[in-house]
Amino acid sequence: MLDLSIANQTLRSVPELKYVNADNVVRYRAIMRFFYQEYKRLRYWMKPEEVYTGVLEWNVLPTYTLDQCVSDLEQLEEWGNLASRHDGGRAATLEEYMKKNMQYLLRPYSIEIERLLETLEKVTGYGGSLESTLFDSIAEKLFAIRSMGWESSPEVALELWATLYDAFKRLHENAADYIASLQTAKAEEMMVAESFLIFKDRLTNYLQNFIQALQRSAYKIEGNLERIHESVRDMFLAQVVNTELDKPRLEETPSPDALMAELHQGWSNLHRWFLGNGVTPSELTLLERATKDAIARIVRSVIRMQERKRSGVSRKKELEHLGQWFARTQKLGDAHRLAGLTFGLFQTRHLQGEDLRHSDRAEQSMWDEAPTVRMLRSRSRKRTGKQDTEPVPENEERKRRERQFFLKRQAEEWEAIRELAERGRLRISELGTVSVQTRIRLLHWIGRCNSAPNHAFVTPEGVRVAMMNAKTKERTELISEDGELHLPDYEFVFALTEAARQAAVTTEGGT
Repeated sequence: MLDLSIANQTLRSVPELKYVNADNVVRYRAIMRFFYQEYKRLRYWMKPEEVYTGVLEWNVLPTYTLDQCVSDLEQLEEWGNLASRHDGGRAATLEEYMKKNMQYLLRPYSIEIERLLETLEKVTGYGGSLESTLFDSIAEKLFAIRSMGWESSPEVALELWATLYDAFKRLHENAADYIASLQTAKAEEMMVAESFLIFKDRLTNYLQNFIQALQRSAYKIEGNLERIHESVRDMFLAQVVNTELDKPRLEETPSPDALMAELHQGWSNLHRWFLGNGVTPSELTLLERATKDAIARIVRSVIRMQERKRSGVSRKKELEHLGQWFARTQKLGDAHRLAGLTFGLFQTRHLQGEDLRHSDRAEQSMWDEAPTVRMLRSRSRKRTGKQDTEPVPENEERKRRERQFFLKRQAEEWEAIRELAERGRLRISELGTVSVQTRIRLLHWIGRCNSAPNHAFVTPEGVRVAMMNAKTKERTELISEDGELHLPDYEFVFALTEAARQAAVTTEGGT
């Protein structure tokens, strides 16, 4: 349900923006820009005479008068851009005091509007950048949050959150802008120009360095986020809220619930950006994919330009010189070396045939082996004569054998898993001598459990395998038919899912 207080605040009309598109926009913009520049010089309350003199110095309003300036200031005050107060300090008589001598102050909304307009004036494209150091900063701050204790000062928590979220916003906004700049029509025109060949190495190295930093730090960030439990997160955000509320404010202090909701939303944005929401890929994955696509586009553009340059050049003299070079070689080995240096490795072709070696000597050259004769069909579309049709091969017998072999292997796999699952609980040290297949299966289970966040997974047969002591220090020895393996004494707990129980009943009924 929509919060009405939020709706009234954020969805209202903005009269403070009227001066940007008003009829006398040049006069209003000049006054507001003068106020903003003086605000940055720490001058706040301005008199109409000071505003009038400052605007005239720009020579943009040659026929401007003081009365017009006073009228414009009153209009801007009516729109909410300026605040005013009566200036009676210089009055010497009662008449001078009663006369309207006002001073004007820029309001907070107007400050942000002028700051936005000043930023927009500098925009010439998407801009942005790929700052790889931000990944290290985010990973470092997340590790610091994970390592915080209850005795940490709230000021430290506020500083950590401010640095973390500022780095996250810069990373997201700058990377999005930079990748977008590579998709513009100007970038497409640049990539087909000859001058791009000089610039492409720097651009490619820039993108590749960013990808390497992303891949190097992404696992640290994801691991720290997964290890920060909700209790640690709530404790950390509560300290941030308390420190923020302790600041002395002249404006209205936000409520603790609203501030906590805002911080939770920021943390959710950070978590979704790096880990996703379980349905769609994370923004980090999309950024990596977009950067790789940009590198691929650059490489394709360079290849096309090089091919266009080579297409119009005749290589007849080069080929004639190379042919004479081959003709002068006296030995076949020299010709092979020359071909290797000239053409490199040819594309491999896999030809079916029986390898009948006459010697087991490892140092024997492939050129000394007897050739394997294999008849090749012509790929030419031109028919040289009548060709006999070949019947479609009958593969039913081979399919039947493969099906029987698969069912037999599946039954053996299920039987082995069922025997282990019937125990309910299994420790490596309790096993005797096991087969090679069982050893491979156990190692596969250990790898799956160690990589899962909760140290558990479900097999394709519907058996849930959970490792109870993933960080055990006890060691044991697994004896298999093909050797001995020293490893931690892990303990597994097995549980059949409903689908696995039904499969077991069906298997027993069929048996």
